[in-house]
Amino acid sequence: MSLLHITDLHVIYKGAQHHPVHAVNGVSLTVERGETVGLVGESGCGKSTLGLSVLRLTPIRSGRVLFDSEDVTTLKGVRLLRYRRHAQMIFQDPFGSLNPRLSVGSALDEALKIHHLGDARQRRARVADLLKTVGLDPDFAARYPHEFSGGQRQRIGIARALAVKPSLIIADEPVSALDVSVQAQIMNLLQDLRKENNLAYLLIAHDLAVVRTLCDRVYVMYLGRIMESGTAAQLFESTAHPYTQALLSAVPDVERGLKQRQGGVTRRIVLKGDPPSVMSRIEGCPFHPRCSYAAECCRAGTIAPVEVEPGHISWCQRVPDLMARLKSS
Repeated sequence: MSLLHITDLHVIYKGAQHHPVHAVNGVSLTVERGETVGLVGESGCGKSTLGLSVLRLTPIRSGRVLFDSEDVTTLKGVRLLRYRRHAQMIFQDPFGSLNPRLSVGSALDEALKIHHLGDARQRRARVADLLKTVGLDPDFAARYPHEFSGGQRQRIGIARALAVKPSLIIADEPVSALDVSVQAQIMNLLQDLRKENNLAYLLIAHDLAVVRTLCDRVYVMYLGRIMESGTAAQLFESTAHPYTQALLSAVPDVERGLKQRQGGVTRRIVLKGDPPSVMSRIEGCPFHPRCSYAAECCRAGTIAPVEVEPGHISWCQRVPDLMARLKSS
């Protein structure tokens, strides 16, 4: 059984004039033990909302979230607290996620106290060990968040997530706010921690270079729905959905072997129009208004998944035609 198994998850907000906003619309995904799974897509597609819903930090309208075979969608009180010891989160903004009035040591100690992990002496030793684990001096425990750089603050955020020894960490854009050189350091740290602690990550990101470096499998999300899923190699080398192709074409340093070619030179795929409003109700494939391959079958009815190859799924009804056209281009 998968460590995390999400089935047909729906998260709906009230938008302007009480119109429903389908932030997450029927998403299903899995994360295995010790695996890093990427969740990618444009801003506003529902990635972060899905991550928050897994931790029950935002209400779930329907669907199931199984963690280690336990349904966590209805947990309350002590049982919910116990679950959150095993599933933690690293936030995009390391400064905003830390209490400016607490020293780093107090912030880490607080996580341990909430879960009743050790007495005062044991917690002090654990805080020192956590800081060393993420590459910081244990003496930094007496300092406050404003005294650190962005990269150091993100290391503190990682230490806080590790404090209770979770088996799953949801990392929401963990390096997007950092300089490129610091990004590489944090990515290497995350990889090392994964190996040392047998951690599983659900990595939420829009930077495909980061996803390709860190992830075993990837899900591509658009307007609250999954468009394509597969191993990182499958998605980067055998892209089967027009939306994924457009995402890859926007990254100049990513190999794009199956993109449309013109005169033998890979060209940028420019999507037509603006992304629809999240309050829009689009029949059929949500991407069809911007897709140059859209046909009548894409505009109505339920879009069924198509298996491109074992483990590689595309929610595009024109996959056979599209793949044939790409191979001949």
